[in-house]
Parts: sequence; structure tokens; C-alpha cells
Amino acid sequence: MRKFLLTTCVVLCTVLASAQEKVTLNGYVRDASNGEELLGVTVLVVEIGNGVISNNYGFYSITLAPGNYTVKYSFIGYKTIEQKITLDKDIELNIALPEEFTELEEVVVTGESPIANVSSIQMSRNDLDIKQVKKLPALFGEPDIIKTIQMLPGVISAGEGTSSFFVRGGSADQNLILIDEAPVYDPSHLFGLFSVFNADIIKDSELYKGGIPSRFGGRLSSILDVRTRDGNNKEFEGEAGIGLLASSLSVEGPIKKDESSYLLSVRRSYVDLFLRAANNDNLVYFYDINAKVNWRANNKNRFFLSVYSGRDDFSFGEDFGFDWGNKTATFRWNHLFSDKLFSNTSLIASSFDYGLGIEDPVQGIRWDSNLQEYSFKNDFNYFASPQFELDFGYHVTYKRFAPGKITPSSDESIFKATELQHEYALDHAFYLGAQHEVSKKLTMTYGARLSVFQSVGKGDVYLYENPKDNIDPVRTDTLSFKSFEPIKTYVNIEPRFSMRYMLTESSSMKMSYNRMVQNTHLISSGTVPLPFNTWAPSSYYLKPQVADQVAIGYFKNLNDNMYEFSAEAYYKKMDNVTDFADNAQVFFNTDLSTEYRQGDGEAYGLELFLQKKEGALTGFIAYTLSKTERTIDGVNVGKTFLANYDRRHSLNMLATYDYSDKWSFGGGFTYGTGRPTTIPSGTYEWGDGYSADVITERNGYNLPAFHRLDLSATLTPKSNAHKKWKTSWVFSLYNAYSRKNPFSLYTRVKQDDDGNTIGDGNEKEARMIYLFPILPSVTYNIKF
Repeated sequence: MRKFLLTTCVVLCTVLASAQEKVTLNGYVRDASNGEELLGVTVLVVEIGNGVISNNYGFYSITLAPGNYTVKYSFIGYKTIEQKITLDKDIELNIALPEEFTELEEVVVTGESPIANVSSIQMSRNDLDIKQVKKLPALFGEPDIIKTIQMLPGVISAGEGTSSFFVRGGSADQNLILIDEAPVYDPSHLFGLFSVFNADIIKDSELYKGGIPSRFGGRLSSILDVRTRDGNNKEFEGEAGIGLLASSLSVEGPIKKDESSYLLSVRRSYVDLFLRAANNDNLVYFYDINAKVNWRANNKNRFFLSVYSGRDDFSFGEDFGFDWGNKTATFRWNHLFSDKLFSNTSLIASSFDYGLGIEDPVQGIRWDSNLQEYSFKNDFNYFASPQFELDFGYHVTYKRFAPGKITPSSDESIFKATELQHEYALDHAFYLGAQHEVSKKLTMTYGARLSVFQSVGKGDVYLYENPKDNIDPVRTDTLSFKSFEPIKTYVNIEPRFSMRYMLTESSSMKMSYNRMVQNTHLISSGTVPLPFNTWAPSSYYLKPQVADQVAIGYFKNLNDNMYEFSAEAYYKKMDNVTDFADNAQVFFNTDLSTEYRQGDGEAYGLELFLQKKEGALTGFIAYTLSKTERTIDGVNVGKTFLANYDRRHSLNMLATYDYSDKWSFGGGFTYGTGRPTTIPSGTYEWGDGYSADVITERNGYNLPAFHRLDLSATLTPKSNAHKKWKTSWVFSLYNAYSRKNPFSLYTRVKQDDDGNTIGDGNEKEARMIYLFPILPSVTYNIKF
């Protein structure tokens, strides 16, 4: 024991002595034009050939021996600034980078340095440049980062008319989607024609498909982290876009110059206005509102408040309608404890609700469902040295699930006021992660996340004679729990590990492993033709979903870093994936737990990515070969089946060409093999002429292949250079050769061309539903 204490004292004294011999350079890196903090800026110390990257809030810190140094601050799209520094004491140095209007601005997926594709330890991550997204073809002329994400390697789209995306074999609900750190549960507008993300105010967006940092958790497959701009603290400016279906307006400016600013953005569709003008009772619209204020009290303290509200409303005549919406609020406090220790404290609220209304004296109802969560997060970054950084923190979230409430529309209604039992949960997470440069060639990140999930009261848990009997469930007992009394607790450790080994100056090998745990489960309403789903927590009968993923990749830069190439292979094993028994009833079922079925999933694939980053012509080609399977007892008679979003081959190409100062052109082509689907193999009859479909295999058939070409042209008048109000026109052609891509499939009694039944009516035929033919659009943009 004495030897241990003596050794510990010697080590601590050595560390302290070493720390006293070094000094620290720290500060923030900002955009010179508007004061926005820049994320992922490379801060390179030339003399040691090493440096750091500014964190998600623009802060950097680097500790060195006293001396004279040359420090370079570089970020794609901005001029590189070089500073000569005499570092004889701790120095606070804030840097403002001016934009560089060169060909480097035309990058689709950006990195932290010219060779970030090779040198960065992060793999399986894509950063989207919103300037480039705005130049690409878009449905109805509305730029959308979700549509661009669906073109990336390892990401599968369900097809047209949806904002859902599927990452490396995971389902859509296994993606954590964040806006300013707050979760969004349904990112779609107008059934997926648009997403909730207004391109005009996005500052940064990152998609993690693997090698996920330990600060993230709660979903199995991916993290989409979207951050909005803080607002110009130099001068007032605004931007407006007028499209065929929707228009938007954003304004921002200083509250107090260089210290505080605001941002306000609104977007609304106006299909309903046209329908009203045509005396049409069917009304459809959506809106988004984003607002943000921030205040820099001093260099050690900064405060942010951002809110989002969005809603979709559909009314079909006066008798039927449905709606859904997201609301979020985030309060953040950035604090610098020392020149090495940075913290971010967040208070977050998120709400997702949806409802259905039927106006009828006898059968009228209003159905509402809601999910709310409130979070406290405390995250720390410790910049020990250029070779070692530490991230750690604690997160806790309180979740409230209101799965359904029915309110009759009148006293004469045949329905009674009914409400399903609410469910509650506490979700705790402790995490620790380190980035360690072992040598010039080898860098590693490692850490772990401890997830402690508690299903809590107030509530009742029903015990069953057979918990899997969903035909005629028999309750044997009821367990009652008081408010916040634990019902079931699940503890899981989620290890994370990544490494990068430099083969040459222009090539590297990378690998990663991460375990992810998901305690929030999507309950799909497969028996009701409504666009709604509900969510449920891990509970007495529902176990957490767990995924282990390993990936390995080769990364190479070519032709003086003009081209980036990567090849990644991955394997993902999933436990307790959630599904439901065949022919399950999940709508307003008080014995829903008897419908739960959980089993195993497996996904593996190869992703190839080639990107051109410089020159008049830029873009990328992405190819994915993948397979996703499920094996769940009680589903498909226990046999292994393909997931309904399994696309064996996916090929995507995006490109932009700057023809002149006035004109730029964009194009996108996507191809994917047909998705599996379930269709009846026949019918049977019993009783008084009652017939039902016979389904022998889950997802046993494939839809036709999906492919589409989109084109766009952007006109920026030369007169913009001499005007305060700058304008541009964006012309788009969606589905240029009018391909009839399958959206869905249904079966009907076989009929001839006149609609007459063929034969005895027992023979059925499959019919396709298509969404969009060729669609031209135009958008007029104004920036002031």
C-alpha cells in the first residue's frame, strides 16, 4: 500500500511539474463576416507538425512548451490565416476567418483539412455543405438535406414521397435526429415531400453511420446532428425564397454588435390557399418557425436559446382531418473553466404529437397521441495536449409517453371517452471518451457510455397467463406502481473504439467498433391506414434493442487531393429488434404488450465513395452493396426474412458544374434494386362468403428497381455585385425522363380494362401506386 501511494505521489508530482513547464494557447474561431463560430477548424502548429480541431462550439486549446511558433488556422471555404506567436505565457487568441470565394467553396462533403478524408480518425461520417445542397436539384425547388443524405453511401431511401432513411441495415426509427441538440421524432412535411430542416438557417450537419462518439446514444444506427446558425452579430441581413409550394423568410442581426444576436425564420406552404381560391374543401399545409438568440457575456461564458415549431395539417372536407407536429427548445451555456477545460450545459425540451379527427354526430371522434421529453446534459472537453483530448459528461432525460386518447365529437357519438395508460421513463447516461495520438501514424479514440434506463410509474403492469397470446389474452394479475417508482431497470455498457493508421501521406486504414442501445421503440400502426406511429419505452415486456457494429475502411486522396476515395465494409449484429406478431392489432390495444415480438437482426455491406472536390465540376459517386435480415420468433413463422428496406444494390451520383459567374448546373441520378414487400399468395373463404388473404412469407417479393434523374440550373445575375439586394433563380426538373417508380403495392380482385371482375372473383392481381411523373419547378431567392 505504501509503495502504491508513493508511486502515485511521484506520478502526480511529475505531471504537475510537466504542466508547469508548458503554456496554453486557446480561443474561438469565427466567421469574420457575421461572427458565427466555426466548427472543425484545423489549428496547426507548423514547428511540431501537429495541432487540434475546434470543437462543436468553435473553441480550441493547445498546450505547448514555451517558444516561438507559427500557427495556421484553416477551414474549407475560408482563407487560411497564419499567426506568428511568442508563447511565453497562457494566451487567449480569437481568430476571425474571412470567406474565400474560390472553387474550394464548391465542396459537397467537407472536412477539417485538405486531407481530412485520410488523416482524420473519424470514419463513417459525412458533413454536408448547405451551400452545395442549395445548388442541387430538389423536389418542387425546395432544397433539403434529408434528400441529399439519402444519396450517401450506406444510406437507403424507401423511395419517393418520404423523409425516412435507413442506415446500414437499421430501420428509420433507429436514427437519432437532432436540431440544436433536441430530438425530432418525425422529420417530414407533406408525407415526406419536404423535411423539417429549413436550408436557409442550417449552419452545420453531420451524419454518423459508425464510429459514433461516446457522447451520443439512444439509437442503434445513426446520428444526424443538425445545428442552426446563431445569427449575424455584425449587421442586419435577411433571405427569402419563393417556390411553387412553399416560401420562406429569414432575418438576423445584432442585438448588441459583437456581443449578442438573433435569428428568426419562418416557412409555410400555400397549397391550401390555392385550394380555398378554387372552393376546394380539401386543405393541406405545413409551417416551420425557427428562432434563436445568443449572448456572449465574455470569452468564458456564452448563452444560447433556440426554439423550433413545425406542423402539418390535412383536412379532407369538413368531416375528416389529421395533423402532426414537432416542438423543441434548447438552452445552452458554454463555459470555459480554464484554458484547457470547456463545458457545455444544455436544458432541452422536445414534444411530438399527432391526431385524427372525424366530424360526425354518430361516429365522430378526436384521437390524440403525444411524446414529450425533458433533458439535462453536461458535456466537457479537456484539451490535455496536442496528442491527447478527453470528452466526458452526464445526460439525464425524463420521458412521458401518451399513446392515445379518444374524445367523442358529440354526446350522440357511439364512442366513449377513452385514454390509454401513460408510460414514463428516466434515461441516464454517463460517458467518457479519449482521442490519443500514439504516434505520427497511429491515432486512436476509445471510451464507453453507461446507459441506465428506468421504466417508472405511475402505472399498472398486467400479468398474463401467456404473454405471447395476442388472440385471446388472459390477465392473471395487475402490478401497480406509484409515481417515479421503478418498474424495470436496464443497465448497459456501450464501448466505443476507433483507430486510424497512416499508410502514406495520402492514404490510411481505419477501423471502428461501437455498441449502441435503444430504449425507445416505434410502434407501427400496420392495421390502420393512417400516417401515424406511436412510441413506447423499454418496459416490463419490452427489452432494449442492442447493436454491435464493426467497420474497416481504406481511404485515399488522389491528384493532389482533388479526388477523395474511400471503401468501407461493415457488419452489424442486432439483438431484441422489435416487430409485431403477424396480423397484429396495434391501434388502441390495451393489451399491446402481447403483440410485441423481439428477435435478432443482421446487416453487412460494402460502401464505395469517390468525390471530386475542386474545379468547375464537383460531385461524388456512391455505391452500396448491402443485405439486411431479421429472425424473430412469431414473425414469418420464425423463418429469417429480409427487411422491407433491403436494397441489395444502390448507386447515386451528384454533380454541379459552374459554367460561368451567372450560371451553374446540377444533376443527380439514383438507382436502387427493388425493395422487398409482402403480398398475398392467395385467398380463402369461410362462413357466409367471408374471404381473407393468405400470406405465406414476410417480404417474399421484390418491387421493380427504382431509378430517377434530376436536373437543375441556377441563375445569379451579374448585377448582384453592385446591389444590396442579391437575387437568384433556381430551375429544377424532377424525374427528368418521367420514370414510373413504385411507391407502394396493393392487391385487388382481378379485373379487365373496363373494371369488370374476371372469373369467380377469387383470383387477385397486384397493382402499383406511383407518385411523381416529370415535375418542373422554379424558385426565386432574395438575399438582403
